Amino acid sequence: MDWQKWHDRYDAPQSPLALRLRAVQDRIRLALDASPPGPLRVVSLCAGQGRDLLGVLPSHPRREDVRARLVELDPANVAAAKATAAAFGLPGVETLAADAALLDHYADLTPAHLVLLCGVLGNITDADIERTVDACTHLCAPGARVIWTRHRNPPDRVPQICEWFEQRGFTREWLTDADQVQSVGVHRFDAAPVPLRPGTRIFEFVGYDQLSPSR
Repeated sequence: MDWQKWHDRYDAPQSPLALRLRAVQDRIRLALDASPPGPLRVVSLCAGQGRDLLGVLPSHPRREDVRARLVELDPANVAAAKATAAAFGLPGVETLAADAALLDHYADLTPAHLVLLCGVLGNITDADIERTVDACTHLCAPGARVIWTRHRNPPDRVPQICEWFEQRGFTREWLTDADQVQSVGVHRFDAAPVPLRPGTRIFEFVGYDQLSPSR
């Protein structure tokens, strides 16, 4: 899979991915609006080119408050995100070429106020989805939002993902309508953070094209 070319799908304005991106960006704006005063910590797993956060932050009034880390394995996408952040004068946005599944990469930015899981949950197994949801209890500060995405192709895992979040002290704030192919969810963390365990790896990125229909 050429993940840099995959991002070209966002450029078709009415494509499911473009619609998903706009929904995610809208929710990022609202999450930043609702965040407490002072410094804001943001982490993005499998961040790609960072189009979600970097499509919002340049014009947002909290831009100077945000310290963000975008973790992505593909070096070309990391370079694209880094160039965009530099072009918009966002020194608080760091891009890191690394395995996003390793929690050590977020240790100094947790507990975070905003966690982005966009393009992750449709590319990993069900067991790893649950582990990733559980890891959000380590990544999130009280009141933090997790913005996540997942396709609704059969078998539709979105209801199960919501249940896993809600079993762990998250409250559902928003979810796209069920008829949308690409679903976006927002869950707010209303429990106490669990200390992050160094060395924890939470998923294996398989790729949606490699997953069997049962997953």
